[in-house]
Amino acid sequence: MKRDLTVLAGLLPAAVLFVCLGRAASQDWTPLFDGRSLSGWKASEHPESFRVEDGKIVCNGPSAHLYYVGDVAGADFKNFELKAEVMTTPGANSGIYFHTEYREAGPPTKGYEAQINNTYVGHGYRELKKTGSVYGVRNQYKSLAGDEQWFTMHVVVTGKRLRISVNDTLVVDYTEPAQPVRTEQPPLPDRLLSHGTFALQCHDPESKVFYKSVLVKPLPEDVAVPPLDQTVVDQPYLEISRLQSIGFPLVDFHAHLKGGLTLEEVLEHSRKTGIAYGVAPNCGLGFPITDDEGIDRFLESMKGQPVFLGMQAEGREWVNLFSQEAIGKFDYVFTDAMTFTDDRGKRIHLWVDQEVEIDDKQAFMEMYVDRIVAILNEEPIDIFVNPTFLPGAIREEYDELWTAERMERVIDAAAKNEIAIEINARYRIPGPAFIKRAKEAGVKFSFGTNNGGRDLGRLEYCLEMIKECGLTPGDMFMPTRTSAQ
Repeated sequence: MKRDLTVLAGLLPAAVLFVCLGRAASQDWTPLFDGRSLSGWKASEHPESFRVEDGKIVCNGPSAHLYYVGDVAGADFKNFELKAEVMTTPGANSGIYFHTEYREAGPPTKGYEAQINNTYVGHGYRELKKTGSVYGVRNQYKSLAGDEQWFTMHVVVTGKRLRISVNDTLVVDYTEPAQPVRTEQPPLPDRLLSHGTFALQCHDPESKVFYKSVLVKPLPEDVAVPPLDQTVVDQPYLEISRLQSIGFPLVDFHAHLKGGLTLEEVLEHSRKTGIAYGVAPNCGLGFPITDDEGIDRFLESMKGQPVFLGMQAEGREWVNLFSQEAIGKFDYVFTDAMTFTDDRGKRIHLWVDQEVEIDDKQAFMEMYVDRIVAILNEEPIDIFVNPTFLPGAIREEYDELWTAERMERVIDAAAKNEIAIEINARYRIPGPAFIKRAKEAGVKFSFGTNNGGRDLGRLEYCLEMIKECGLTPGDMFMPTRTSAQ
């Protein structure tokens, strides 16, 4: 079905935007919390879930919401900046609603929620959305804050544009389209940028969250925002938005800063598309990082950035080049079978066609599958990437050479060792038959591009495979450790 294209505003560097907004501010910061009482605030169904201790609002108890009903701007904000100093305890969940309105019971149904969650994993469901997410609209999967330490949440709304920063790092820059994609059940027709008040969430009795300050700066109706790049709302954009709204984790774990691609370009692309990213250096013999010191330099250069940090382990020698301590500093580790020594004793790179000699296709495939299975059984990795890749000489025979028996050998080894299989957007592999077999075997999946330069794309092949293979959020890999930030 054809769709008309809607044009959206894109992105400018965060520093320029916030300087312009500061100049346009109609007044200085005003506290919404006096540090002594809940004057100006009204709790919903469980007022006992909110109290003031030592100059801080404490949210702890049965699920409830604390609405601002005070005198500032008549408790009705349209364009504004909000800053809150927040601290979570381990496993706690909370949130700041805005453009909302008071409800006697249940969560707000109007406006948006800025998620606060550093380590909460969910009860009866898998909660992946971390601090700084616009809940169900622009989801962040790596928190920039930790439990039991104060951090700053900064929310800026100007017209239909919403930005969120955590500890001065921009994590969301979202422009609401004319017809946003929303799939909540029941529907929430007022989950929009409009106007309204703020609310603090007490999520559950096991969550304990502190708010030390809540400051607001109302902005004028005609606040000036610099001219923006233009983004087209097309089918991939709509599908990404739909998946965000149902909590499907869209993360490209296989991005490289190479071919001129910079970290800022990755972050801008992420904010523009809603796809989160993992950035990985190539680590191994003959690659940019060859020792623990190189790992430490890379991690230090990425400290505090809103991306996952992965290690691409290259060749088969990598297990002897790096210490387990250094490897464990990454969020995840992945490798492929594109560099190995063949049965003739020749070291080959499968993507370099001149290096690959194939006299007998079937014999080559048996050797290749043997190498893959050995990697899955012997190397300490989280994800196997570029799976089922074939060199140029035999690439057109993919379906014939990747027989059911060969697929099963790889899938069985991945399942046995709890290694995720990448669905690669650039190479459009593995095929749907492999993915369906792997899903049936309980294998988890990751998405990745393995970009050659600035060609990050929008995971188009991965989006196709979600539909064709019936993938669900529960089928997806997510890191369980946190890199040194």
